[in-house]
Parts: sequence; structure tokens; C-alpha cells
Amino acid sequence: QNLLAEKVEQLMEWSSRRSVIRMNGDKFRRFVKAPPRNYSVVVMFTALQPQRQCSVCRQANEEYQVLANSWRYSSAFSNKLFFTIVDYDEGADVFQQLNMNSAPTFMHFPPKGKPKRADTFDLQRIGFAAEQLAKWIADRTDVHIRVFRPPNYSGTIALALLVSLVGGLLYLRRNNLEFIYNKTGWAMAALCVVFAMTSGQMWNHIRGPPYAHKNPQNGQV
Repeated sequence: QNLLAEKVEQLMEWSSRRSVIRMNGDKFRRFVKAPPRNYSVVVMFTALQPQRQCSVCRQANEEYQVLANSWRYSSAFSNKLFFTIVDYDEGADVFQQLNMNSAPTFMHFPPKGKPKRADTFDLQRIGFAAEQLAKWIADRTDVHIRVFRPPNYSGTIALALLVSLVGGLLYLRRNNLEFIYNKTGWAMAALCVVFAMTSGQMWNHIRGPPYAHKNPQNGQV
């Protein structure tokens, strides 16, 4: 009981400093693998060092941080769930121990027993959005996390700049506004809008497909 209390107290202290706890091999074996445990641990196995050139790792880490912060600063926060991360360059022995040869990978370690197949997040099929991770965690732990994303003002700023630019142009040309009735200009603008709306990026934005997908016939990613 004393050992369990010490482990929980240490994890809570780390969580108070940072929503995602960084772990090396020793910390992983002590706080995640070794009993006793009465808490769940979600671990992101990744490779964030620049020399690894894992752009997917960086993108997945951003979503993971959003999810962990949503949990850390929610009213439901408790010592029953902790978010941790093991980087390959800090815990290569953990990757070898788990026979893991790809990153990023998300795993849930339950309070009792070993992780089952469903405790490994199906990133290739579902993607790594914070909302999808939260749904998976709710299925595995019954802990429901409402994802809060930091406000993004880039769209508002861009719109304000565009309106200011158009307003300034109209003001400067206030004595000669014949260009407003230029059919060629409006046609070009309409074509640009059509191309943007039918582009692959717009399809991705609407449908939200996963970053990678496994072919069910041959297993290739």
C-alpha cells in the first residue's frame, strides 16, 4: 500500500507540472509495468528527435498534448488516468522489450493484467485526432474526456486583413470604380473558388481521412 501511494503521489506531482509525463526505460518499468497499480496509463511511443524525420510523430504529439491538457484541466481530473510518452531516443530498451518497430504508437496499460489487443490504438485505420483518442480511452477506461482545443485566431486575422485590403483598394480607387464591372476579373475569381472547393485538400478537410491506411488485401500501408 505504501509503495502504491508513493507511485500515485509521484505521478500526480509530475502531472501537476506537465500534462504528459516523459518516461525513460526505468520510469516505464517502475510506474507502468510493475505492480501494484490502481490507475490506467496511456503511453505514446514516438520518435520526436529531428534526426528521426518523423513528421507524423510531431503531428500526433500535438493532438496527444491537446487531449492530455483537456484531461489535466477538466473538473473530472483524478489519479485514475495518466498520460505518458516514451521517445525512442530516451527509451530504446522499452521499444525492444515490447517488440515495437514503428512510431507513433498509442497503448493503454490497465490497472490490472496485461494489455489486450484492443489496448493498442488502431492509428492507421482511425487516425490520431484528439477526439478519436478520447473515444478509444473512454472504451478502455470508462473515463470520458471532453476535448478543448486552444482558440485559433488565424482565420479571423486573415479575414480582417482581406477586408482591410479590399476596403483600402476601393477607397484609393473611389473615383474610378469601373474595374468592379470587369467580367473577366469576376470570372477568374469564380474559377479560383471552384478549383479550391473541388481540390483534394477540401475533400480532406470535409471527410477527415486517416493519415495512412492499410490495404486489407495485401496488408500494405
